Amino acid sequence: MEQKSFESDKDLSQEGQEQTSWALILGGSQGLGLATARKLAGHGYHLIIVHRDRRTDLEEIRHDLEEMRSKGVQVKSFNIDALNNEKRRDLISRLGETLPADHSIKILIHSIAKGSLKPMYAQDKPTLSEQDFKITLDAMALSLYDWVKDLVKANLFAADTRIVAFTSEGNTKAIANYGAVSVAKVALEALVRNIALEFAPIGIKANCIQAGVTVTRSFEMIPGNAQIKSNALKRNPNNRLTMPEDVADAVYLLTLNEAKWITGTVIKVDGGESLQ
Repeated sequence: MEQKSFESDKDLSQEGQEQTSWALILGGSQGLGLATARKLAGHGYHLIIVHRDRRTDLEEIRHDLEEMRSKGVQVKSFNIDALNNEKRRDLISRLGETLPADHSIKILIHSIAKGSLKPMYAQDKPTLSEQDFKITLDAMALSLYDWVKDLVKANLFAADTRIVAFTSEGNTKAIANYGAVSVAKVALEALVRNIALEFAPIGIKANCIQAGVTVTRSFEMIPGNAQIKSNALKRNPNNRLTMPEDVADAVYLLTLNEAKWITGTVIKVDGGESLQ
């Protein structure tokens, strides 16, 4: 069978050594995922970005990708549904065929923001259904395990892989219209803990980052987001909201060798917002 190949990109050399580490970012075209991709590109990681966007947004995304390539790294972009089992397996198979033998995925970022934002009770609008909960849970939590399991099976992870997923304060606080997402975030954290435990023998470390209120496209879809933003500003002792770059900085810290003993936990990156 003829081997498939990606478009050629310039290899990056760091300190006289070819860079062989890749970061796979699920949901890397906007928000926290995009900020993380930019941060990791700046530190020499080749990128595999999986995203699901409309054609009207692709030009802006192409601009972002070229900006990252300008750092001297390879960037592979796939506009596919990361939640589709067949597409996930096909992409992983392609990566197995095309990544050089000495290259591996060192970082997996789960930044999928797809969920229902309906209320649990309302007299004049649709409310959360069982299907809404299932779709949200699958997208924002269970999909992480699907990717981890298949990447392990394909032997694409590095010997010291770091997995980072994004949670929120909805993990412990009730927020109107956020019920389905809250359930998914709690499940995501439990999943990450178990990944950290059960995949430890093959060198995987897994953590969640709990970001403070961050203005992203996904945040702006939450009903009542203006009030959430206002309340967060009042609570934050540093008098500003969390920015995507703050979160990306923390992700990078978790990729360092010095962070190899941090696993199975939730790290708050909110400037103290959750203190009060």
